[in-house]
Amino acid sequence: MLSSFREDCFSSMPNLMCLSMCETRISNLWTTIAALSKLPSLVELRFQNWICCNDVGSSGSSVGDDQTGPSQPSNASHLEMPPISLNLLIDLDVMTEQAIRNLLPFSMNQNFQNANEDSSDDSEVDFSIHLENDQLDSSHSAPPGWNREINLPSEATSAALSNQNGEESSEGAISGHVADVSFKYISEHASPICFEQHYREFMIASIPQLRVLDNLPIRNIDREMANLTFFKHFERLPYRRSDKESVVSILQKREIRAIPSSFRTQKQMPMDPVGKSQHSYARSLCAAKMGSSAWPYMHSLSISGNDLGDENGSFRPRQFEYHPTNSSLMVFGTLDGEVVVVNHEKQKIVSYIPSFGTMNSVLGLCWLKHFPSRLIAGSDNGSLKLYDIQHFPSTSNGLRTASSVTFDEFDQLTSVHVNSTDELFLASGYSKNVALYDINSGRRLQVFTDMHQEHINVVKFSNRSPSIFATSSFDQDIKMWDLRQKPIRPCYTATSSKGNVMVCFSPDDHYLLASAVDNEVKQLLAADGSLHLDFQIPATGSSQNYTRSYYLNGKDYIISGSCDEHVVRVCCAQTGRRLRDISLEGKASGSSMFVQSLRGDPFRPFNMSILAAYTRPSSKSEIVKVNLLASSECNKEASSGGSSFPFNSMGG
Repeated sequence: MLSSFREDCFSSMPNLMCLSMCETRISNLWTTIAALSKLPSLVELRFQNWICCNDVGSSGSSVGDDQTGPSQPSNASHLEMPPISLNLLIDLDVMTEQAIRNLLPFSMNQNFQNANEDSSDDSEVDFSIHLENDQLDSSHSAPPGWNREINLPSEATSAALSNQNGEESSEGAISGHVADVSFKYISEHASPICFEQHYREFMIASIPQLRVLDNLPIRNIDREMANLTFFKHFERLPYRRSDKESVVSILQKREIRAIPSSFRTQKQMPMDPVGKSQHSYARSLCAAKMGSSAWPYMHSLSISGNDLGDENGSFRPRQFEYHPTNSSLMVFGTLDGEVVVVNHEKQKIVSYIPSFGTMNSVLGLCWLKHFPSRLIAGSDNGSLKLYDIQHFPSTSNGLRTASSVTFDEFDQLTSVHVNSTDELFLASGYSKNVALYDINSGRRLQVFTDMHQEHINVVKFSNRSPSIFATSSFDQDIKMWDLRQKPIRPCYTATSSKGNVMVCFSPDDHYLLASAVDNEVKQLLAADGSLHLDFQIPATGSSQNYTRSYYLNGKDYIISGSCDEHVVRVCCAQTGRRLRDISLEGKASGSSMFVQSLRGDPFRPFNMSILAAYTRPSSKSEIVKVNLLASSECNKEASSGGSSFPFNSMGG
């Protein structure tokens, strides 16, 4: 079943006017719009059928894939929702048949056609591409909840409204009776994209020539409201750039500004206001590149045991971290207790640290900032070690092993973090306690007990203050602490509506990014814990949908993903508006993936890595690198040995 569009799939269909994509698996708004933008003549689009039915349950026929009449109810199950109606004030004494038809959506007009009228008039030829029912296996029927009833507001015509007061209508008649006619709509054969938040407004605002969407006409007021909704909730381009601009144009402007004004020709005089900084040009370049790359470049990090002489060996990553000062390095820990330092640009192993039977799954990793060859690794069995990947001899195959320092164990560990001076680190886990360690002496200094009512999943030091740290717990609280005050009481407490999965500081320490279960992502002011921004990511309803969020491009954007979903969302950290969705699909047919962890690349704008795990047929996981500024098509040859990653409607 169709699940994604290729970039050029409609490039040879400039005259296509009507398109039906009902009952597909299309789900991504951004790549869908990018593909449909190749259809300049498109005026009618359908990802679902809105069927009109009256209050007693009969439904009118609809134009499209499934001509379901009043006596032929749909076989698909319907989501139990309160009946929602379209109310129209119609003057039954003066409204002609044509006037009534003008009030109704395009698909309902068919009910008012004369029985002998030819419905295949040239003006209504359906050029839709649709899936025939006999081509669909019963196992591919829409899941429960994919058929729904909604309220569809509508406007009465000026003639109908004027007749409420008994005034003369446009037909010259006087009204003495006004009826309130209610129409109920039910959705059938809906594709997943229809359930994306603000789907209808997004489509209308993005396809200006569209006249009919999902059997319902697009009125001027619909378009105006769609544009307002789009501006409120979405970014078309990053950094508030409103129009697409070519990279060449931006570079030309930058070069013209670099020429002393006395040497400029009249044609070289800048058209935009003076004083544009190099920082602004860099942002404009990002916007230009993203505007031309709807499908981002994605590939899995191709690292295996072959580099170690093990032909059958493969790693099972469980956690990873970018190096804070070396743009080419990354470390990941595995489910088998291994710690692997890689050059992720060349996809080569730099250092390999086996488990030696002492470590289980590596859940905590943190580089030291002032000693770039050192890192802390912690596993779920409580093992804690400091590794130095520089001061040790090479092995026979040229790979480095690491010297290590062992710390006192912290049972059921889930998180470690080093402070800004590389003197201390904290550990937390499946307990209400946090342990403080001295890196220089290798000693555990103190255990702070009962800091929360439930276990503390993540602990993070501030980026600049060596004594300030934050904790996130499944007791729904985020707490700020100060080591100088012997943390008995928190500096403050901020509460979420669900259990907190993680917290992190913005690079400048102005904000805290708190992620609670099922997409509850909020940005807090680090000074007092007050709410700065609620990103309002739609919830799935799952209590096991553990959400993780991190900063991207400094503190400009955030990325957020959850373990029950195959999508990563990119949102502006100042407005909360959504920039893109990035969707993952497994390499094997029928396999699905979910987001286990993710990090923004600290050196490359709009680059990130995602730890994605298969839900079936195995629990295999892999690190996927994403570049939102590069195209999936033009960068395949530049993958540096990494395999191109299959995607399902990857936003970009």
